[in-house]
Amino acid sequence: MAFDNDSDGELMSEINVTPLVDVMLVLLVVFIITAPLLSPQSLKINLPRTDAVQQQDKQKLFSLVVDARGNVELESQHVSDEALAALLHQRSAEPEFQLQIEADKAVPYGRIAELMALAQHAGVARLSFVSLAK
Repeated sequence: MAFDNDSDGELMSEINVTPLVDVMLVLLVVFIITAPLLSPQSLKINLPRTDAVQQQDKQKLFSLVVDARGNVELESQHVSDEALAALLHQRSAEPEFQLQIEADKAVPYGRIAELMALAQHAGVARLSFVSLAK
């Protein structure tokens, strides 16, 4: 005969999983491609522009100024990165503490990322950036 079954006449009872695996891989690829389109960040929306609003919270705001060369001042005092880490660690224990970073637009992003990581390791929970309103 054309079919080669076992000699005792039993049918083959194993399931062929190859088509199931093919279908699952196709579905996985479809989900990988469509998942980024579902996130809110990927939607192309135009956010409204508003006037600057004064903050009403009673928070202790500390200003961290970064000049164009990457030098750092905390509350108008030049500090090194090590001293900044120690000061932020002391101040971050206060419940209303918030760090505001005022960085020159010529400062490389890498320097800002270093300062943000330093603040995070020091325990700063509230961090904001200061910019000019248009």
